[in-house]
Amino acid sequence: MELKDAVTIVTGGASGIGRAICHAFANEGATVVAVDMNADGVAETAREIGGVAMTANVGAEEDVRRVVEGTIARFGRVDLMFSNAGIERHAAKGASGADLLEEDANWEESWAVNTMAHVYAARAVLPHMLERGEGYICSTASAAGLLTSLGAVSYAVTKHGALAFAEFLAMTYGDDGIRVSCLCPQGVQTPMLQASAQWAQLGNYLMEGALQPEEVADAVVEAIREETFLILPHPEVREYVRRKGDDHDRWLRGMRRLWKTMQEVAAGEKPAG
Repeated sequence: MELKDAVTIVTGGASGIGRAICHAFANEGATVVAVDMNADGVAETAREIGGVAMTANVGAEEDVRRVVEGTIARFGRVDLMFSNAGIERHAAKGASGADLLEEDANWEESWAVNTMAHVYAARAVLPHMLERGEGYICSTASAAGLLTSLGAVSYAVTKHGALAFAEFLAMTYGDDGIRVSCLCPQGVQTPMLQASAQWAQLGNYLMEGALQPEEVADAVVEAIREETFLILPHPEVREYVRRKGDDHDRWLRGMRRLWKTMQEVAAGEKPAG
């Protein structure tokens, strides 16, 4: 798919990956509707690219539907829906194993934004796209959806859900003209990763080799042009997934070693790096 003259919606457009994708799409000649809860931030993004800003909570289905219906009313169609917004929540205490399983509020918020927001986006745009006989749905999961996220269980589980839902869409609607991609980056220099690095050693590990949002956006544009399902801006992730598939038990043992190292570093028992 070429983005020139395409009408696109990008959620999470106020900062990070979403903001970079808004710029990249606009540079390709797309009409961009940037969406975010941060009204000032998304308005700034829209001003910079000559796009449209809409404020919405993607974890609320009525908000997502309002964005899609408003875009169709204004531009007549949605060519590409990029459901990008996401959150990362950690355990409030994080000392014992029980604490690390997180409280219900974390799970509910993570489920709404990291998984159900993609369902809401598809519910809103699919009838329109199926009627036209074409359309593109892209979502942001994470390398955590293919692998895991140590110390952030609600994030890991809901990102697995996001990837599984994207796969379902591709299998179910691919023959109806609906193209689907899923972005699964590892570390990206965004406010989310910086906050994670302050909370836990995992963020520090991901900081090493972290990409800039603009690099991720370039990978997204190329993948959409090629209509590639799995977008992996970090090529090493493909190898990690292969190792996991080759020997799941060995992979789990390796992840236990990594978790132990992270705990030792956090306790000051082992030097970082």
